[in-house]
Amino acid sequence: MSTPAAQHAPGRAPNGGVAARAHGLTKTYGSGETAVIALDSVDVDIARGRFTAVMGPSGSGKSTLMHCLAGLDTVSAGQVWLGDTEITGLRERELTRLRRDRVGFMFQSFNLIPTLTAAENITLPMDIAGRKPDQPWLDQVIDTLGLRGRLTHRPAQLSGGQQQRVACARALASRPELIFADEPTGNLDSRAGLEVLGFLRGAVDDLGQTVVMVTHDPGAAAHSDLVLFLADGRIVDEMARPTAEAVLERMRVFPGGSPQAAGPDMVRARSGGDAVARED
Repeated sequence: MSTPAAQHAPGRAPNGGVAARAHGLTKTYGSGETAVIALDSVDVDIARGRFTAVMGPSGSGKSTLMHCLAGLDTVSAGQVWLGDTEITGLRERELTRLRRDRVGFMFQSFNLIPTLTAAENITLPMDIAGRKPDQPWLDQVIDTLGLRGRLTHRPAQLSGGQQQRVACARALASRPELIFADEPTGNLDSRAGLEVLGFLRGAVDDLGQTVVMVTHDPGAAAHSDLVLFLADGRIVDEMARPTAEAVLERMRVFPGGSPQAAGPDMVRARSGGDAVARED
């Protein structure tokens, strides 16, 4: 399940669908002379049933792009669709319902409730919404993530990798159309990080999910089908069938580019791509 995506078919989803898209997406913070353009007229399609990574130097707009695509942040101009639904202009209550029912989220900080068990954390969003989980699907997610023996444990009784797996299960539990993962391995050691990347890869290959991941880590990006590179608020390049070496080499050409430009979690893939070593 942790096979890098270089051994998977890239490109559009098998059904040719688009899970999310943006046209002319612009996000500006502030106004006048102090205005900062975080996203500058971005056009992008996120293919359904694929794993897309978003990379770029700090300040390039990659997290802002994810937040706008997910409806977590408003746009200054342009349009964003989730499936066939345009989300720009939706009222906050409609956006909240859409995110709850159709989008899953994974963050670097796990965001688990310490007083709840793993099972309760996994079903929490559906419990809040007053919806019962699809039990066969939930069982499949729990077994795929290897959490069957940890369901009664609270977060403090779990390792970092196990906590992130619970967060992954929570994101998958409602069978969302799209999962957004913001630096999901940032707080994990190399072994746990590889496990989580393998589970995200498996969510796409085995469960038919769509994943968009923001990362600084070329080794993490190597698990995706397609890498989008951002610089100065624009998509400047993309790479199908990425490898850690190719992504690292591409990151070097950004202004100030160096191995450190891709962040402290830089990785170096061994030849063959079957293992990744982290340089801290």
